[in-house]
Order: sequence, then structure tokens, then C-alpha cells
Amino acid sequence: MKDKKDLKKKLSPIQYEVTQNNGTEPPFRNEYWNEFEDGIYVDIVSGKPLFSSKDKYDAGCGWPSFTKPIDDEEIEQKEDRSHFMVRTEVRSKSGESHLGHVFDDGPGPTKLRYCINSAALRFIPYDKLDEEGYSAYKKLF
Repeated sequence: MKDKKDLKKKLSPIQYEVTQNNGTEPPFRNEYWNEFEDGIYVDIVSGKPLFSSKDKYDAGCGWPSFTKPIDDEEIEQKEDRSHFMVRTEVRSKSGESHLGHVFDDGPGPTKLRYCINSAALRFIPYDKLDEEGYSAYKKLF
């Protein structure tokens, strides 16, 4: 279990609100909605790799959208009945954090769209993967 006091010190207010209180950041006004440089997106809480820029696309929704996670084992899905809707919440297994939601209106064979809050992620550009300890993920590119 995460220590909430330590997380409050480590995370910005929006990162804490999104990851710990199932919050949502504003569309089109978040860090990665329009980022398309090569690299990986890791869990802001645990540092575990979650998504690759190779699976990112512009869904027009204002949040980073991906067709699939790097590793399905790192993602948990839960039914979310908040806000008078039924959706599928996406959570980080290691970070125990709210990431966003997955929808069935995406491209490709799976038709999945992982709509993820930038505040739940940290982007590691391809040229920094070695330096940041993520060399194993260079093979994705």
C-alpha cells in the first residue's frame, strides 16, 4: 500500500487528484494529449512502463489515447458506474493508481481506446531510455 503523505509530497496536486482520487484532468489542457515523440509512458507513481508512443494516436478527445498497453499484466480494469455512466476504468496494478478508461471505439483489430490522463503518466523519450533505466524498451522502436 502506498503512503499517502509521501505521495502528496511527490506528486503535483493534479497528479494526486487523478491517481489517488479517480480524478480527470481537462481535455486538451494536459501535458501529453498532443505529444507524439518516440518513447514510453510510465506510471507516475510506480515508474512501471505502461504505454508506447508506437501505440498512441490522436483520438480527438483531448487526452492521450493508446490502442494497447505495453504489458497487459500491468493494467487492471474495473467497472466504473460514476457520473451516471457505465465505463471500464483502467488502473495501474503496481502503482494502485487510476489512469483513465478504456473504450471500444478505437482503431485496428481490437477497436480499443485507452484514454489515459497525462497526470497519471511520465513520458520517457526514446533517447533517454538508457539514462532512465528503461533500455529494455528500446526494442519497441
